[in-house]
Amino acid sequence: MSASMAWLDPVSFLILCPLAGALAVSLLPGRNTAVRLLALFFSGMECLTVFALWRALPHSGWAFSGTLPWLPSVGASYHVAVDALSLSLIGAAALLTVLVVLGSWTQVKDRVAGFHAWVLVLMAALAGTFASRDLLCFYVFWEAVLIPMYFLIGIHGGPGRLAAATKFVIYTAVGSLLMLAAILAAARRGGHWEFSLDVLQASQPLPGRLEYWAFAAFALAFAIKVPLFPLHTWLPQAHVEAPTGGSVLLAGVLLKMGVYGFLRIAFPLFPAAAAAAAPWLGGLAVAGILYGALMALAQDDLKKLVAYSSVSHLGYCMLGICTLRLTGAAGASFLMLSHAVTTGALFFLVGMLYERSHSRRLGDFSGLATKAPRFAAALGFIAFASAGVPGLCGFSGELPVLAAAWKARPLWALGAVLGVVLGAAYLLRAYQRIAFGAVRCPDNNFPDLRLREILVLAPLLLLAVFLGLAPRFLMAPLEACLSGGLFQ
Repeated sequence: MSASMAWLDPVSFLILCPLAGALAVSLLPGRNTAVRLLALFFSGMECLTVFALWRALPHSGWAFSGTLPWLPSVGASYHVAVDALSLSLIGAAALLTVLVVLGSWTQVKDRVAGFHAWVLVLMAALAGTFASRDLLCFYVFWEAVLIPMYFLIGIHGGPGRLAAATKFVIYTAVGSLLMLAAILAAARRGGHWEFSLDVLQASQPLPGRLEYWAFAAFALAFAIKVPLFPLHTWLPQAHVEAPTGGSVLLAGVLLKMGVYGFLRIAFPLFPAAAAAAAPWLGGLAVAGILYGALMALAQDDLKKLVAYSSVSHLGYCMLGICTLRLTGAAGASFLMLSHAVTTGALFFLVGMLYERSHSRRLGDFSGLATKAPRFAAALGFIAFASAGVPGLCGFSGELPVLAAAWKARPLWALGAVLGVVLGAAYLLRAYQRIAFGAVRCPDNNFPDLRLREILVLAPLLLLAVFLGLAPRFLMAPLEACLSGGLFQ
């Protein structure tokens, strides 16, 4: 592909389309309806493009590659492509972006153009992160994600938004600087620079202890983003202060950047170091599963409960990778997408609850199954999906991870199973307190789900069923693209 045509490749379109949308909506300040409709159009175009690419995607290998010279003096280029894993994550981001635009229709009342512009910029940065096949290009997009999320939290968040946004940036930036040093170490080969992931994965490993130091730097940056226990402390505060749309994208997609980094960069580039570190990372993953579940069980704030549940659920993703088995890695990848569906729906429901009552305290609610049966039914359904009930998406992701963990280290599997039990406990406890008993809520006028809110939740509820009943739709292509290297 020539340089003049590279920008027309479909993967670059996935990056440029939301950027064009962000520019368009930023030119319409004060025209809130037009801004929302434009944001809906561009995010919808992103979804349709992902769907079209998925239909033409080969089960294994990278496709739809686009390349442009960028910094030829150091061997860096703009190089993007997708496989089943990266395209499915871009698809999750695109779908959640559409739903965030719909879901924020009445929730975001101030600086509407700015909110939607930052959401679309975030979509573009996420697409670039998951599609990059050049390490320096990956780093640029990875860092670019910080900017829109900082402003979404810092401008549109709650009372403690500035502290939460600053903590989020500081944590991620520290890890990113170490990752940049590791990128430079990994890219210096034979007296010249080489940033292409395709070339680096086919090259000889780094000499001596350099491989272990480079892996440690990458692992720290990715572990912060996951977030892996005990590097999780930025997440609950960020979720509590973020607007609903920010929480949906943060939990649904941003946290997956860390898991994706382990799968696509840290483990393939440094196999010896990864194999040596896997038992330690797996132990931290199990600790995170149990810690996140116990903290969620202790919460009275529903949004903080869902935030700690993300710490627990992402622990299963890391555990699947650390088994060094294809079943575990594919299960972890599937579970990332399942978590995007269930946690996205949970944060939308928390936002709808807060919009009606200006409270998220479990103690302020009861009897909503009588007062708002559609709301209670949606909450109960997605709680069961998140808890891993068979036939729904959570179970289809957790089971392969547990099976791989049992083969690798039975003690890991026992700890993870205990996390499943605790997960059911905190989710069903919260649902029971909200849905049953005498009717009580801060405002007696608690309307049931409106049509627009049903349209927001319906795709996620349907996906929870579809992925639970037909997991091979995603599992087969994920296994095909992950097979090889450490994952056999």
